[in-house]
Amino acid sequence: MANYSRIEVAATMKKLGMVPLFYHPDIEIGKQILKACYKGGARLMEFTARGDFAFEVFSELNKYALKNLPGMIMGVGSITDAAAASLYMQIGANFIVTPSLREDIAIVCNRRKVLWSPGCGSLAEINRAEELGCEIIKLFPGSTYGASFVKAVKGPQPWTSIMPTGGVSTEKSNLSAWFNAGATCVGIGSKLISNDLIDAGDFNAITNKVETTLTIIREIRE
Repeated sequence: MANYSRIEVAATMKKLGMVPLFYHPDIEIGKQILKACYKGGARLMEFTARGDFAFEVFSELNKYALKNLPGMIMGVGSITDAAAASLYMQIGANFIVTPSLREDIAIVCNRRKVLWSPGCGSLAEINRAEELGCEIIKLFPGSTYGASFVKAVKGPQPWTSIMPTGGVSTEKSNLSAWFNAGATCVGIGSKLISNDLIDAGDFNAITNKVETTLTIIREIRE
């Protein structure tokens, strides 16, 4: 079961401004990635459940985080139906991220008071997600819509919290564009946790990149 309420998760997303996301089938490598991000200051991790037996990998990583990384909030992304959402919540997912708006997922997550962040690409979808109780919208793919979309939505709907994912990089110019437009936080995957660094076993570089990116975000928001 989730160890953090949806309000706690949303508050952490807003405070730090970044959700790192990754997938790797090897549990031991996954632990190294988690530890590296934690050392860099990350307190949220989205495990993108895209591979065979991904639920087994997540279960072990979540147990590792609970035992060794106090305050690390583990969630799961790439969830496409309510059954998968229920499975991951049962093994401890603290938030659920989806590529599209699914009302069946909203229902099961709301029932357990677990934060869910649906991928939305229109104002109508955003409005429907908020009517269903969504705290933070995922703008996906972010590269398709750009920072101008965030700014346009925030004009008439300043209460809307948006997390662009896909097309977000660690460069200051890119991050500035998103946050200056009104983004609440950003989701960053391969631009932050690259396969090259993982394959090289250079987890210190991942730590440094996470720390640097969080510092840039903090400076932009100040």
